[in-house]
Amino acid sequence: MDVPTSRGTGSAGPFRPWRAVRRALGSLTTRGRSFVAAGITAIACAFILGERDLLRAGVLILALPLLSGVVVSRTRYRLSCTRRAEPSRLPVGHEAQVGVVLQNISRLPTGILLVEDQVPYTLGDRARFVVDRIEPGGGREMVYRIRPDIRGRYQVGPLLVRLADPFGLVELARSFTTSNRLTVTPPIVPLPHGRLTGSWTGGGESRARTISTAGEDDVAPREYRHGDDLRRVHWRSTARRGELMVRREEQQWQSRGTLFLDTRRIAHWGEGASSSFEQAVSVAASIGVQLGREGLGLRYVTDEGETFSPTTAFEGALLDSLAVARTSTGRSLRTGLAALRTTARDGDGLVVGVFGRLTAEDVQDVARSRQGTATCVAVLVGDEEHAAARAASVLRAAGWRVLTVDSAASLPAAWAGADQASENSRLRAARDRAGARPTAPANGSAADANGAGTDEAGRGGQGVQGETP
Repeated sequence: MDVPTSRGTGSAGPFRPWRAVRRALGSLTTRGRSFVAAGITAIACAFILGERDLLRAGVLILALPLLSGVVVSRTRYRLSCTRRAEPSRLPVGHEAQVGVVLQNISRLPTGILLVEDQVPYTLGDRARFVVDRIEPGGGREMVYRIRPDIRGRYQVGPLLVRLADPFGLVELARSFTTSNRLTVTPPIVPLPHGRLTGSWTGGGESRARTISTAGEDDVAPREYRHGDDLRRVHWRSTARRGELMVRREEQQWQSRGTLFLDTRRIAHWGEGASSSFEQAVSVAASIGVQLGREGLGLRYVTDEGETFSPTTAFEGALLDSLAVARTSTGRSLRTGLAALRTTARDGDGLVVGVFGRLTAEDVQDVARSRQGTATCVAVLVGDEEHAAARAASVLRAAGWRVLTVDSAASLPAAWAGADQASENSRLRAARDRAGARPTAPANGSAADANGAGTDEAGRGGQGVQGETP
């Protein structure tokens, strides 16, 4: 965008000396004001003492800043500014590079330009540059780095250009109107790759694997819908039903889940980056990014209700939302937990809740929010040890898996433990299903299928009953 560095465009218009002088006086620097004061003093002394040479010197000293101001104020430069920030979204503590290209699109070369890109103080020091001269049609590129320490959404710019005379007596400021938005997200800690049991219920790999092991007669077809691939037509079911039927096993399914964040002010304490709320926001961001990259379609819910549903750009939407997340004035979790109960009824396979301090009433509300077979994980952030232990025992009794972390830095170890517990639970369930099948008794005694299989592998085929781990 082309922005003139002086007021107005086109012809300069009629010259009005007094207006030019008034504008020049308003643009004087400290040095320029000193010259004006010295000139007036010299002229006054010349009249008192009757010294003509002193009068000439005073007039010269006074005229120099005024003439410089008139010349600078009458200068008509046209400059264009282009700004680029890479990346435009970054976590706290990371660096972004901002490049500003200033081009002279007028027919005159510029003089000395003092350029300052207006940057919020939380992003770092001021970006100031001195540009000596830009030829007509030429340009200059200025690059600086910013390192934010506080999450949020910031405006970088607009660019402020100051025109100065060679003596430093006059300085005129002109500002562009364009600015760039920079989003600073919470810190994200990498989590170990894994899949919590139940997070893929009703779809994804588990469904594809289940149907792929079934025979042709076990395929569950459905009616043809507009847009379905004709290669998915199940001809046997079509002949039997008299209408086009398509295979379900080739349909792409996406697992769903919900990420819950407790933003109540009464549930958190502390100030700054070490506060429990900032740690909870970082934990929610880390978990949401990890699950989103593993293919889950997540909803983001807070204690105030649902924020947004799954989208193709969930990671960006989540980080943008958490970048500006603030504590709420609510005192109850029931509004947000109502969305979790909807999740369970809809068959979402995974619910991850990030909580602060929970009262006894809050714990009961959270425990009752789990319904059906949904896998529910509660992450308790920074709560007192005895209070967290009481809450964890109640939630575990209600079927929740509980992770207690002091900060976001301790989340990877706790998350790895949750994945391992999930894998052990899956193996136990598989062994229980295998043990439910009738097996022939060995040596005249009944043996558990899991135990028999284990003991036969370790004891040379003796049919001794074992204990399922």
